[in-house]
Amino acid sequence: MESNRKYPSVIQQIELHDATFAKTPAKESTVTDLTCVNFFFGNNGTGKSTIAQAILNDYGITYNPGHNRSDYYLHIYDEKYIKDNIQSYPGMPGLFTMDYVNITTQKVVEKKQEEIKDLREKQSKNDKQAEEKNRELTKLIKAFRKDVWDKTKDIREKFSDTQTGFKNSQEKLADRIMSSESKDVDEDELSRVYASAFSEDAQTYELFEVPEDPYILDNMPHMELMEKSIVNTATSTFAEFLKQIGATEWVKAGHTHLSERAGDVCPYCQQKLPDDFEEKFRESFDDLYEQQLKDIDDFFHSYDYESIEITARLQQASSHYQSRYPLLDLAEYDAKYTALDAIVEKNKYNAMYKLDHPNREYRIEPVGDRIKELCDYLIEFNKIISANNDVVAAKGKKRLECTEDVFSYMAFKVKDLIQKFRKDSRDISNQITDLNADSQTCDQTIKRLQADISSLGGNKVDTTDAMRNINKILRDSGMQGFHLAQHETRDNVYKVVRDDGRVADNLSEGEKNFIAFLYFYYQVQGLRSPDDDKRSKIVVIDDPVSSMDSNSLFIVSTLVRNMIEVCRNNADNRNAVADGNYIKQIFILTHNAFFHREITYNYVKKYEYASFYLIRKRANISSVTFSFGHNPKEPSIKININPVKSSYAALWEEYKELRALNAPIPLLSVIRKIIDYYFLQLCGYDGSTIRTEVLKRENFKDARGNEDDEQFTLAKSMLSYISASRVSFNDGLHYVEESADPDLCCIAFRTIFEVMGQDQHYRMMTE
Repeated sequence: MESNRKYPSVIQQIELHDATFAKTPAKESTVTDLTCVNFFFGNNGTGKSTIAQAILNDYGITYNPGHNRSDYYLHIYDEKYIKDNIQSYPGMPGLFTMDYVNITTQKVVEKKQEEIKDLREKQSKNDKQAEEKNRELTKLIKAFRKDVWDKTKDIREKFSDTQTGFKNSQEKLADRIMSSESKDVDEDELSRVYASAFSEDAQTYELFEVPEDPYILDNMPHMELMEKSIVNTATSTFAEFLKQIGATEWVKAGHTHLSERAGDVCPYCQQKLPDDFEEKFRESFDDLYEQQLKDIDDFFHSYDYESIEITARLQQASSHYQSRYPLLDLAEYDAKYTALDAIVEKNKYNAMYKLDHPNREYRIEPVGDRIKELCDYLIEFNKIISANNDVVAAKGKKRLECTEDVFSYMAFKVKDLIQKFRKDSRDISNQITDLNADSQTCDQTIKRLQADISSLGGNKVDTTDAMRNINKILRDSGMQGFHLAQHETRDNVYKVVRDDGRVADNLSEGEKNFIAFLYFYYQVQGLRSPDDDKRSKIVVIDDPVSSMDSNSLFIVSTLVRNMIEVCRNNADNRNAVADGNYIKQIFILTHNAFFHREITYNYVKKYEYASFYLIRKRANISSVTFSFGHNPKEPSIKININPVKSSYAALWEEYKELRALNAPIPLLSVIRKIIDYYFLQLCGYDGSTIRTEVLKRENFKDARGNEDDEQFTLAKSMLSYISASRVSFNDGLHYVEESADPDLCCIAFRTIFEVMGQDQHYRMMTE
């Protein structure tokens, strides 16, 4: 980019016609050579605000081809901006609001905010009640879990292997039981299944043999003869004899048992029997009698055989012969079996006696029902054994089933607790739901009211982020004295808090202006809201540091420089200091020389994108002058001339002028002032230290490298002014300053900066 050209920006020219420019000649009322960054300096009342208003009103403005006002968002900081965007809150000393929209809609918003406040209080009350109900529910749940824990203790201990994962947690146990089906379970059966499923020694067992016909002993053939008197009806002489002596059964029994062994001798008297004894003996007993005796004998043997068969099977389950499933409860069975066995034995004895005494009547007690009852026991025992065998055969599955049955059983045991808990917890939960629903309704109403607030006068601006951003700037810059804080109950209302914690009752004019500028900077950055206008910006800053103290002025200067750097990126983004290029053009107008110097020192040499103007007023007629000149080294190149110079900078300008005029006496005077101001006042050196460091002859040499006494003497004369006493200029030296060579003076002056390591500063100031 050529240094002789201005970088073309948005606004090309401003023609001023209002106020004190009304009678100004066109040449002095037309602002030309505008570029990205434009500095205007002029005392109060000279017409700076007229320039700002012309830009605001788009009056007398000429845009570069391809640009127009609608393409840009205009930010103007002036007294009107301060008034529109920072306003004390009515009736509340020390409080203020920010942003024009907020201020103009505040009164309408307040009523809706009061409604919101009432709704939030209701929400808060609901939340507290819901919190209390939640605590009540928590207490209920805790008590319920403990009750379930206590009431299921015996079952859990008895079936402990089913409680894996639940032994140390009341919560998990209660949840598991509540999720289980409530079922009344036979605890004995459950115990047997548990033993089979979880015992490592569990095994299968054989089933009992169940008699096929439990009533067989009650239906034996010829049983009716047991209760019938069987007598001999024979009429022979011997038969009659036996009847008369009552020895029929006795003789019959004796013959039956002894005839074969006795032979032909009487077993009782030992006399020889007649040859026809057997024939006569048979004639003494009739055929029916003989047959009935035979039937009784058959009955006895059949009953004896069948009873042995039945009792042998029934005896399998007797605890005396226990070799079966050990978990069977055999107490009742044993008692009933013992009773049956006694009856069967008695019946067998009666049958045996009947054989010996057929004429007597013996009762055979029925045992079928008893046997049937024992058979039913065996059937049930077999079911239990089969269940055990099934469990052992499918142990993994049965463990799961057994575990589920245990929890179902516990659910059954505490079903009343569960029922009451569900009712009570449901009641409390419903109350919580109602409270939350009411709060949700309040929340919806609040959102509607907030939407109404946002729609009043456009979207209401939330300046909370602005407050935070302003406080961050204050903190990062080391600003002391105050910070902003949000009001406790009102949105977008703020207070100024002093360092000692006190809230300021009123803002000073300077504080108000300072806060307004910080908010302006926040807006320029585009941080006000996500919906901010995304157009590029033109920024106008009119006297921003009015009534501000030095600290505030320093911060404002820094922020203005930051905006300048953003704008500068449009013309030259090499070695960019700030991010972005959203500020396309900036105008800064001020009457404060210190502020002007703080923001311009880096841009005087940036002729291509910075312009300087001086505003004057004479006889109530204002004029604007473009401050430029020509580079002394290259007269064809234009350069900016800052209309405001510091006293120090003025000394260097005077130094350059006197050097050109070859005036040794005033030149030495200016040199002494520069050395005093820079080394003593700015750098903080001690005069004697500088003299010690500089005044060494080897520091001063001519072009051939030899020590130069004249340079040394000149330097000594220059430094004599900054001695501790400052009594004289020449320290008693007989030196005629009129005869000094100005070029040697300059060489000696430069040597002092080089010896002190400040040659870079010397080159900067002499360009």
